[in-house]
Amino acid sequence: MRDIAQVTVVGLGLMGGSFALALKDCALVQELVGVDLEQHNIDLALKMHAIDWGTTDARKGVENADLIILATPVGQMVALAKAIEPSIKKGAIITDVGSCKFQLVDALEKIFGIEKHYIGGHPMAGSEQAGIAAANRFLFENAVYVLTPTASTNSQALAVLEELILSTGARVLKLDPGQHDLIVAAVSHLPHLLAVNLVNTAGQLAKQEPLTLLLAAGGFRDTTRIAMGNAIMWRDICLANKAMLKSMLGSFKEQLARLEQAIEQENQADLLELFQNARELRSRIPVKAKGLLPNLFEVVVTVPDKPGMIAEIAGLLAAESINITDIEILRVREAEGGTIRIGFTTEEELSLAMQVLRNHNFVARQR
Repeated sequence: MRDIAQVTVVGLGLMGGSFALALKDCALVQELVGVDLEQHNIDLALKMHAIDWGTTDARKGVENADLIILATPVGQMVALAKAIEPSIKKGAIITDVGSCKFQLVDALEKIFGIEKHYIGGHPMAGSEQAGIAAANRFLFENAVYVLTPTASTNSQALAVLEELILSTGARVLKLDPGQHDLIVAAVSHLPHLLAVNLVNTAGQLAKQEPLTLLLAAGGFRDTTRIAMGNAIMWRDICLANKAMLKSMLGSFKEQLARLEQAIEQENQADLLELFQNARELRSRIPVKAKGLLPNLFEVVVTVPDKPGMIAEIAGLLAAESINITDIEILRVREAEGGTIRIGFTTEEELSLAMQVLRNHNFVARQR
């Protein structure tokens, strides 16, 4: 693949900043430019060594770019595309990181035309944190990165973009824009709305029962963590994916009504079926949080409640050159310790890790 003389990231938030950091050490990219409305975001990106230079003038930032990454909220992208299109050179590749694709891809393909190569994208990674300060150069590593080419997509431009994304450690998955929007409505957008509604429901109760939020246990915190996401971004996502989201909300209401009816009628058989079906379906979901990846070989370790346990375990495994592919705290009980799930790429690594941990008196079992 030819080197890319200039990559311009428009929007230096969590996604744009993480993309810039991931590409900063990429041998394929010669120069990284950041564009943001806020000068302090540019200053911070420079301080973090995420970009080579930056500007608040989007037209200036894109005029010499070979690749442009639009990383603004979805609701701003069409207006942004119209504003910068005259300044973009022929043959440039344009992509975005928006989580809604169908309407956006259609609009941006029309704006950029055939002489400028637009390809929709959506990295299936993120954080409840926002802003350039939360950017992480490893955010895309092992994450699924969806590209949504169409019949109008330039194949050479697609190959260039795909290779660049692979250089960040992500795994590329190509989907039809409409198929993408339906799937993410079910597994990303709907869960966010449910988390928001759970928090607001508990908040209403807390007005009359002040202990409500204080008693919110790990399950509630885990379930509602994503409700801390960027409010403007999620507002735009809901409006951009309105049709698919309404469909999934309808399906959810049907499931909720069935659950409510089973409770009201004290239908033990129906309740049991609903719970067992959910348990069985949930067990099929890959444990790797970032999406469509190969199976992991996992061990669950019981640890005491004292500082440094994760660091100690990681150090023991690192000393034997065992690479941890994934790690998750499953549960914590104050003064009692908890359990940690650790994933490995190979069965050999799993077996060696089990041996190392048990040799150091950890209770470890294969999951």
